Order: sequence, then C-alpha cells, then structure tokens
Amino acid sequence: MVKVIFVHPDLGIGGAERLIVDAALALKSRGHAVKLYTAHHDSSHCFEETRDGTLEVVTAGDWLPRSFLGGLYALFAYLRMIFVSLYLVLFSGEDFDVVICDQISACIPFLRWKKNLKILFYCHFPDLLLTHRKNFLKRIYRGPLDWLEEKTTGMADVILVNSNFTAETFKSTFTSLSNIQPEVLYPSLNFDAFDGKVEPAGDLFPKGTGPLFLSINRYERKKNLALAIESFGALKEKISPADWKGTHLVMAGGYDERVTENKEHYLELRCRAEELHLTDNITFLRSFTDAQKLTLLDACTCLLYTPSNEHFGIVPIEAMYMSRPVIAVNSGGPLETVSDGQTGFLCPPEADHFATAMTKFVQDATLRDKLGKQGHKRVVDRFSFKAFGDKLHSVVTELHQS
Repeated sequence: MVKVIFVHPDLGIGGAERLIVDAALALKSRGHAVKLYTAHHDSSHCFEETRDGTLEVVTAGDWLPRSFLGGLYALFAYLRMIFVSLYLVLFSGEDFDVVICDQISACIPFLRWKKNLKILFYCHFPDLLLTHRKNFLKRIYRGPLDWLEEKTTGMADVILVNSNFTAETFKSTFTSLSNIQPEVLYPSLNFDAFDGKVEPAGDLFPKGTGPLFLSINRYERKKNLALAIESFGALKEKISPADWKGTHLVMAGGYDERVTENKEHYLELRCRAEELHLTDNITFLRSFTDAQKLTLLDACTCLLYTPSNEHFGIVPIEAMYMSRPVIAVNSGGPLETVSDGQTGFLCPPEADHFATAMTKFVQDATLRDKLGKQGHKRVVDRFSFKAFGDKLHSVVTELHQS
C-alpha cells in the first residue's frame, strides 16, 4: 500500500477535476491510502464522490483571495497552491509517500521539504499557453510565472500528460526539459457512473424535440461555444422549415458565480442566440448534476465539441460511451479520441463545416445509432477505467519503490 496525497487547486467541476477524482478512486480501489488536499471545495459545486464521503477532502487556504482588483489570477492561484502544500508538509501531520499534483507546478519545491517524498506531476497542458500576452505589462507579469512553471515542472520525479498532443506540446514548449519524456496517461471513464438508470428529462429541454444537439463545456471564451450557436444557425439555412421546427440545441455549461468570465460569457452567448433569432430552439443550462448530464447525453442526437487545440477533452469520451456520435474540431485531443466518419465527424472550426455534419443527422435518423455503436466500442477498447487505473497503479508503485 502506498500513502498518496493529491494536491489540486480547486475541486470544482471540470475535466481536470474529473481526472483527479478518477485517479483517486482508481488508486483507492487498488488498496492505496488516498486523500485530497485543495484550496477550495464547495459541496454545491463538485463531483459527488468528493461530497458523499467516498473520497476524503481537506481544504486549506480558501481565505486567500483569488485575484486582486479583478486581475492577477495566475499569481494568486500559485500562492494558494503553495499555501496548500506548505500546510500539508508543515502542519497537517499526514504520513504520506507520494504526492500527485496537477495544473500548478509551483508548489513542487515546497513539497520537496518533506524528505524522501516522491512527486508525480500530471500536466494537462502547459499553463503558459493558456493565456494571451496582449501588452507589455502582461508580458512582464507572466514572464517570471512562465519561468517558474518550466523550472518547477522539471523538479517532479515523474511527469504524465493526457495525450500525445500534449506530450508534443510539452516538448516544444519546455525546451530546457528536453531530457524528460513525459508518459501519456489518457483520462478515462468510470463506466459504472454511466451505466446507471437515466432519469426523465423533465424540463431540461422542451418535450417533443428532435433532432437534439448538445454542447457540454464550461462557459469560457476559449471553449469557442459561440461556434455551436453559429453552426446551429447555419443548420437552419440548410434544412427545411418542417425539419427545423423540432430541431433543438442544448448549451449545458459549467458555471461558477465566483468566476466573472462565466457570467459574462453566458450573457454573450445568449445575446448571440438572439441576434441569430434562435432563442426558441436553444436551451441554456448553467451547471447540472451528474444525473442530468446522463439524461442529456442519452437524449441527444449528437454532441458538438467546439474547442480548438483542446489538450484531451473528456466530454467526447463520455458521449461516445453513451453511444452518441461527436462532431468536434479537427485539432488537439479529439484527433486521438474521435474517429472521423466512424464515431462522428472532425471539422474545421467553422460554422458551415459543423452545420454540414449536423445536417447528416437531420437527414438520416439511423446515423446516430450507427456511429454511436462504434463510438461506444472505441471507448471500451481504448479508454476504460480499468486500463487507466492499472497504469496509474503501476506508475505510483514503481515511483514509491524507486
């Protein structure tokens, strides 16, 4: 048995958080002692396993601000993560062998204060590529943080990444770490969580709709959610009025009242739908339960996945396991998860291309089940929770013994 602590910035709802929860569950199921440390954990905005006692969560440092005057988010995220690590090492009294941290590597030097500790860093994507440097002041601000990210990432004993795309990006971005070859550990699904009873749709979307297109992603501009709305508008021009009448789009987005961008972008998307005269055929959902997500995936005809250069993207995997095809942008992680023409369609990030693919599902009602069946098989073969857990168990055990 290895005593493992996970250190994560914010245990909310998102792809990174889902991976951390799944990793903790996988190691716990294999007999390891597991605990999660975080700077923020809201029981009303988290995954069920962190709320119902399945996984033990310790919060430290939530009193620290997330920003200063509406800015410096990255700096304060670093400081909060460093505080969590200092609390763990100096004051928690925990006895542990391995720490798994992700997203923010700046905490690694402080974790090193514990002797004989082994550190695994999971790189979802280099943080320095996730922000723009539009002016001189932003470049000055980000410069030390970017240097610190590269320097501290290299201090981990083992580095895992979520896709071959991220592995290549890692090597081209962190040039001083050319001696490090990160290993790919694909995120997975805990199939049991998707095999449960599907609840009735209720008022999630209007009754009698179909075909039903679905977008699931956080309300963030980088997710390019406007592409789903604009593609839906382009679809309207490609099909008959009779077909359009029942066609519907659900925009289901992760939403946090603490995040200004979530609130702003939600309103921007609603305005865009009004501009295109689509409001009668679009339902906007702000956050949802796991049960509601299952209902949406079960009811939809096809998932629209709009981010470009997404590091991996767990939602397409979830949709394919639920036997639903995926239309995704032809870059990043979906190139490794979605098989073009077999489990869905890969398209340039342009509304007309997405709409052309969407038209196929309107015109051929059998296409959903045909591609969906192949998608389910692909996920079972390549992205099982067992394969994910076996590999992580092996990595953690070898790391502890090294």
